[in-house]
Amino acid sequence: NKEETPERDRSSLSRFILDMLETVILSGLLFLAINFVTARIRVDGYSMEPTLRNGEFVIVNKLAYKFGKPAIGDVIVFHFPRDPKQEYIKRVIGLSGDTVNITNGQVFVNQQPINEPYIASPPRYESNWVVPENALFVLGDNRNNSSDSHNWGPVPAENIIGKALLVYWPPNKWGLIEHPITVSAAP
Repeated sequence: NKEETPERDRSSLSRFILDMLETVILSGLLFLAINFVTARIRVDGYSMEPTLRNGEFVIVNKLAYKFGKPAIGDVIVFHFPRDPKQEYIKRVIGLSGDTVNITNGQVFVNQQPINEPYIASPPRYESNWVVPENALFVLGDNRNNSSDSHNWGPVPAENIIGKALLVYWPPNKWGLIEHPITVSAAP
């Protein structure tokens, strides 16, 4: 019996080490898979209020536009065209080929007014834009306090990181981000 104890102890220790190694490897693979499919970003600023607030954390689906196309109303995360190290979050207003016009506080896409129940207040600026191929026109929901396509132009498609899905922090703000279909605008 005394000789069996060291053998059993070695076997138990080996099994413990093997179990720990499996757990670490599985955790690492799971971490890599989650990072391949999603990103997590922190909302920095007030440009997306009232939809998203400063300091909230958002999960982003990085595969959304690998298998589908952006739609008007989607909230997306992208690399800022003027400084690709920065990540911005805005709402898609115009797609490639669309004409975006803002007049008297109303946004029109291809001459069709869009319903925007999510904005803080109507825009106090006016202009016209034609969205180039392979680009999107984006605006913040806090239209009058947002650095967006009305200031610096369209977002190239290759800059898109993904579609914002849900707020996961703080816990009392947890929930899906709405992506309303605002207009069926055709070029």
